[in-house]
Amino acid sequence: MYIKDLIGCEGKDITLQGWVANKRDSKGLVFLYLRDGTGMCQCVVSLEVVGEEKFNAAKKITLESSFSITGKIVKDEKQIGGYEIQATDINVISYAEEFPIAKKEHGVDFLMDHRHLWLRSQRQWAIMKIRNRIIFSIHQFFQEEGFVEMDAPIFTGNACEGTSNLFESDFYGDPAYLSQSGQLYGEAMAMAMGKIYTFGPTFRAEKSKTRRHLSEFWMIEPEMAFYDIFQNMNLIENFLRRVVSDVLRDCKNELEIIGRDISVLQQIIKPFPRLTYDEAVRIIKGEENVNGKNSITSLEEERENIGKDIFTKEIEIENYKKKLSEPGIKKGEIGYFQSKVDKLIQEKGDLEELFANMRQWITSAQNFEYGNDFGGSDETVITRLFDVPIMVYNWPHEVKAFYLKRDPDNSKFARGVDVLAPEGYGEIVGGGERETDEKLLREKIIENQLPMEAFEWYLDLRRYGSVPHAGFGLGLERLVTWICKLPHVRESIPFPRMYGRLLP
Repeated sequence: MYIKDLIGCEGKDITLQGWVANKRDSKGLVFLYLRDGTGMCQCVVSLEVVGEEKFNAAKKITLESSFSITGKIVKDEKQIGGYEIQATDINVISYAEEFPIAKKEHGVDFLMDHRHLWLRSQRQWAIMKIRNRIIFSIHQFFQEEGFVEMDAPIFTGNACEGTSNLFESDFYGDPAYLSQSGQLYGEAMAMAMGKIYTFGPTFRAEKSKTRRHLSEFWMIEPEMAFYDIFQNMNLIENFLRRVVSDVLRDCKNELEIIGRDISVLQQIIKPFPRLTYDEAVRIIKGEENVNGKNSITSLEEERENIGKDIFTKEIEIENYKKKLSEPGIKKGEIGYFQSKVDKLIQEKGDLEELFANMRQWITSAQNFEYGNDFGGSDETVITRLFDVPIMVYNWPHEVKAFYLKRDPDNSKFARGVDVLAPEGYGEIVGGGERETDEKLLREKIIENQLPMEAFEWYLDLRRYGSVPHAGFGLGLERLVTWICKLPHVRESIPFPRMYGRLLP
């Protein structure tokens, strides 16, 4: 049996198998917190019930040791998971060596070096469970909407969006690249199937260490024949609303474990604001307010409050350090006060980083030059003013991919759309309507200095039965990061690959 199956089994005798997530003991009793991949449950081992040999085995057991336990299920709302196992038998499968991840603050580099073990922590478990639900919901949505799942190649002979951030490899003597998008192939498949989606790994060789970048990540890329940009935006909105709603319904426990304030996620039922590039630029620069809030002044006010919070943290740290230096302090108090100091130092560091970032955000917003693409700072500034994702469309064609259609009402703009997640998380979706004019496509290929011969097959799609069509790409890890409100995208994937990180 698994922990997830305990509901409704009160009073029954069952056997569970798993690992020791935590342990404490007292005279005649050992309390083991068992995790089995589906949840956690407290197990009570009594000397009187199991006998001296089994009890001593339980006392000897170490963190992350594997064991099986048999006992009666007792409902107890105070316990994690709402149940407790009163053991009648316990068998140790394997004693673990001293676990390197202790119950204390660890640096990020240490935790990433031990990612294979860090995944066992309750918080990381909850994030991966939410990721799994998001993936399942994505497939459900597209299958129910009549899409066909198709697969784009990972090895490609051409660049989808330019060659500056590609991983090049040798393909039997010819240069090949790890795919940065399956979108071009998605267009070909949509011309055969009508509505398709791909879901697979993509690769970007940007030497970036920002909180938003991975070198290997998973992309969902639907492509739809006979769609324009506005139908595309409707689909994106319905899609994101469905996924977030499913997580809110099915992952209540996991969201609680990671401490996610779900009030913002619950706003997903509201319509997504749709802004032109011009409107978005005015908001970023503080020339236009959103519901009475100004991007620049609100940041300045918040930055001032954060400065006060940093000062308060400094006082608290000094107070706890004084307590640690007092004579006669008990051993238990030392651990308690030191943990408080460690936590406060971490919180102060996070606030100091945010304080510094806000100055940069303000400067970037004030100096934004019309015609540029949005950087991470610009996306952060505008999305902090909204509580739902926003759609920014009709971009200057120079800053967007060569395959986007020009706006028929103003050829300066391309019919692209970026979806920016609220709370400062920025772009999670990029898409748009595709150019159907072969002549204009050729011009854009030349303008981007791409090899024409590599795109002849793509131009065939315009020669033989071209139709209006559109699509988008959603980065799975960025969506997980926003839904879970993670400080860094590296926690959104089991084993992140990014600049400077190839192991474990």
